[in-house]
Amino acid sequence: MPNAQVLAEKQAQVAETVEMIKAAQTGVLVDYRGLNVSEDTDLRNKLREAGVKYFVIKNKILKRAVDEIGMDGLDEVLHGPTALAISSVDAVAPAKVLAEFAKKNEKLELKGGFTDGTVMSLDELKKLAATPNFETLIAKIMGSLQSPISGLVRLLDTIANGGEEIADLIAKKAGDAPAAEEAPAAEAPAAEEAPAEEEAPAEEAPAAE
Repeated sequence: MPNAQVLAEKQAQVAETVEMIKAAQTGVLVDYRGLNVSEDTDLRNKLREAGVKYFVIKNKILKRAVDEIGMDGLDEVLHGPTALAISSVDAVAPAKVLAEFAKKNEKLELKGGFTDGTVMSLDELKKLAATPNFETLIAKIMGSLQSPISGLVRLLDTIANGGEEIADLIAKKAGDAPAAEEAPAAEAPAAEEAPAEEEAPAEEAPAAE
């Protein structure tokens, strides 16, 4: 029977695991058995670059944690060596990185996973791994809007830097609008010459006398 100190340490480990799982958007369980040091290091580096936390965990500790949360559906995969990869910022990253690594290295086995407190089957896990992550989705959306947005950004940047007067920028955007506005201005002098023609008879009146 474990002494009080050992029991307290296990309870603390369970509590810590519970908090990490609750804070995670997604978690993936893998069997890392067979990976050599170089392969394990490579995997850890890839997960770290993706912002994923990865650690080996005892099945008893993890079982108590998932049971406490209500994810006892994971109990059936808690056998053999188990490592847990979790992310609180990217729901796709753990599944994507591990699935891609497993394609090139069959020694790594996906065991199961969860997302937002719900247990996922292996099929659901693979579908999640095939989903573009948040950054990729944003890049695709921005790419489709790149042309109009880039024009607007350049326009706003020019105004902010005082490179051109706002009136000039509006004129450029308007295209032919300035030419249409100049027509009335060109006719204005002709309209002002009319009074000069009416003054001629007034100057000839004395000669008639």
